[in-house]
Amino acid sequence: MLVNTDNDYEDLLAQWSDLESGLGVILGNPSSTQEFAHRVVQYDRWMQGLLLRDPDVGLYLLFQLASNSPVGYSASHALVCAVLCHLIAADVGLQARERDSLVRAALTMNIAMTGLQDTLANQPEKPSPEQQDVIRMHAVKGAMMLTNLGVSDDSWLDIVSAHHTDAIDKLDPRSAPPAAKLTRILKLVDRYAAMISPRASRAGRSATESVRSILGSGAAKAEDIGHAMVRAIGLCPPGTYVRLENNEIAVVVRRSTDPKHPYVAIVSNARGEPLREPRLHNTAQYKPRIKLALAASSVRARPNHFLILKMGAKATQSF
Repeated sequence: MLVNTDNDYEDLLAQWSDLESGLGVILGNPSSTQEFAHRVVQYDRWMQGLLLRDPDVGLYLLFQLASNSPVGYSASHALVCAVLCHLIAADVGLQARERDSLVRAALTMNIAMTGLQDTLANQPEKPSPEQQDVIRMHAVKGAMMLTNLGVSDDSWLDIVSAHHTDAIDKLDPRSAPPAAKLTRILKLVDRYAAMISPRASRAGRSATESVRSILGSGAAKAEDIGHAMVRAIGLCPPGTYVRLENNEIAVVVRRSTDPKHPYVAIVSNARGEPLREPRLHNTAQYKPRIKLALAASSVRARPNHFLILKMGAKATQSF
């Protein structure tokens, strides 16, 4: 479904916001959530339904949220990671069962530190020794909590337990446990989503800075997964900001067949002054091309998201 009317936009925005809010409730109060594992599956299916309606709009709304505010960071981060894992799973051809374990692990990987994760996003100083202990133990403790909450999928539990284990990257694929590949995907996605999100202690990085940091790690497995992520969401995903070759600033609206050249809406002129109305531009077919990605904190313009998404709905028809 494309965004053509105010109602379309408000409906999609409300659905994504309700999904994130509901996820935040069960992650923040897991012991009070009846049939916790079933609720996670329901949220996963809800997420899949929204992505089927329009994956580009979903990415746009999620990246705008992730890169603009640290409020409710834990649920926002979990949802971004789950969406990225879902799209990567399709790109690399995971089986349905593998995809389910991966995405549900992404939704719940930080269940043992949900409150702390929200606190740290708004905390200007480094974690205290007590907070570092919680961070260090949260993966293993999270898997134990999920077991007690009724999760019986061993792969889901294994991924959560190992999603911060560096040794997983050194395992031989021929002898590694089945969940190892899925864990590597989640580790990379977790790092990427954390890099683009702002904290009180630092601004978020641009999308390309985050990707290059991952691809420059020197690990072949991370590089393979990184390339799969770029194929799935683009080098500059919908909802992220870019500077064009003529120094105009734009927000990415939709992916194109070329991961490096998406459709964008130009929101500021070369002097950084906001335009009255955004202007749709296809960087795959016309110059100026994208010069570099920008962190959201560096952009003064506050664009009309409904108008931009409405323009984006007609992007493939206009060029």
